[in-house]
Amino acid sequence: MLGVAREATKEEIKKAYRKQALKYHPDKNPGDKKSEENFKEAAEAYEVLSNEEKKARYDRFGHAGLGGNGSGNFSGSGMTMDDIFSSFGDIFGDAFGGFGGFGGGRRGGGRRVNKGSNLRVKVKLSLHEIAAGTEKKIKVNKYDNCEVCGGSGAADASSLSTCSTCHGSGHVTRLTNTMLGQMQTTSVCPSCGGEGKTITKKCTACYGEGIVQKEEVIKINIPAGVGKGMQMTVSGKGNAPRRGGVNGDLLVVIDEEEHPELIREGNDLIYNLFISIPDAVLGTHVEVPTVDNNVKIKIEPGTQPGKILRLRGKGLPEVNGYGRGDLLVNVNVWIPKNINKEEAKIIEKFRDSSSFTPNPDKNDKGFFERMKGYFE
Repeated sequence: MLGVAREATKEEIKKAYRKQALKYHPDKNPGDKKSEENFKEAAEAYEVLSNEEKKARYDRFGHAGLGGNGSGNFSGSGMTMDDIFSSFGDIFGDAFGGFGGFGGGRRGGGRRVNKGSNLRVKVKLSLHEIAAGTEKKIKVNKYDNCEVCGGSGAADASSLSTCSTCHGSGHVTRLTNTMLGQMQTTSVCPSCGGEGKTITKKCTACYGEGIVQKEEVIKINIPAGVGKGMQMTVSGKGNAPRRGGVNGDLLVVIDEEEHPELIREGNDLIYNLFISIPDAVLGTHVEVPTVDNNVKIKIEPGTQPGKILRLRGKGLPEVNGYGRGDLLVNVNVWIPKNINKEEAKIIEKFRDSSSFTPNPDKNDKGFFERMKGYFE
């Protein structure tokens, strides 16, 4: 959307966004829905690429790694026009600001849009939930709009009036004489703090704040294949701002429960299988666990310790739904530490047998070499 390379610097990203923002600004393209959509997409792209953490996730996972909508899907951020002007208006404010341009960073000189703070929660998932995807219900304590005053903070409609200083715009403009002539500056209204309204009588339920603390149960759909440390964004489920505005977001951080038998390595799973010496020599059939159930595999006669058996497609799915990892079965031969005299005599008979004389395969690079790619 911004036309920048992966290795672009912050300044290059900012410059590219400013160019797109000026091109598709709603005040420059009145009534053009396509331009408005492009304007939003450019802002969403900049919101990701200007944030080091989000950019790293996008570089690694693409759109699948980004936070999403109210359902918790990994998709676009769904920014509103108020979000954009509130967050990034300063980037193109000079071009559309108070020097005879188009409406300004707050679109037409409108009042400042407040945004509530974000909430962060951690959700721990089992390997089975990660493999299949799951729905979680999370109980959070948050600030929400006061139901008595509707979030205005005023006792009634008559107690809320337009600010006489800024006339409802939320900001004031001043002309200053300088050596280069008159300079026009715009700042937040000191009387109303940028809200455009003043309260003469406060709401008794929220004491004029417009918000009260509540407990809410939020349902989140978590896709299959997520990993520890991944973050989902549920838009609009964070704290409500004081006296109206845009709610913050709920940031859901993924954590993993340790599986009793399987070790995760990316999308692959590793299982350490222990077999006896007779089973290694003669071969056998054994059951090994997967995230869903147990599967039976064949151990060939003469299987060497450290051999890796790959069960394709028995690992975890990619978070974007394409492809699946494997289950790697690391075969270990169990050597008993204590044996009785009768067992010792049996083993002694094999000592001088040519079949039991070590004859290593010159092509066998060893366990650590074979597993190198999975532990690095």
